[in-house]
Amino acid sequence: MNGSSPEDFEPAMRLALAEAVRAGQRGEVPVGAVVVDRNGTVVSAAGNDREASGDPTAHAEVLALRAAAEAAGQWRLAGCTLLVTLEPCTMCAGAAVLARVDRVVYGAADEKAGAAGSLWDVIRDRRLNHRPEVVMGVLADESAAVLRDFFADRRP
Repeated sequence: MNGSSPEDFEPAMRLALAEAVRAGQRGEVPVGAVVVDRNGTVVSAAGNDREASGDPTAHAEVLALRAAAEAAGQWRLAGCTLLVTLEPCTMCAGAAVLARVDRVVYGAADEKAGAAGSLWDVIRDRRLNHRPEVVMGVLADESAAVLRDFFADRRP
């Protein structure tokens, strides 16, 4: 997928948003992720699953990367793009770097834990041997609204 503008990523990000909504309906923090290959074909999709699985690493990004690696038959995901509704945390940013994805695209910024430019910039850290391109703000308002609505329903 050779997107030249943020709008090029909107169709795949809408799939990630659908995963986020499904996660929220299951009581998970509504974050969704999709991995697409260089042609824009969806390789994997996932939503957060920490609560149901009891796995602290079951973030949408990690689950989508694992499924993509399984589908590809290898851990190197060169040529792939990871799209996620919320800016990746340090764990997920590190996983994207280690998976060798070409690009990370995210919707809403995460000022409290974001590691793709907000709080940290793990993905583009020059000390690492792989630095995916980062595209931020794709369907940011929609992504933020899903999170805002989820937490509004849970606060007194």
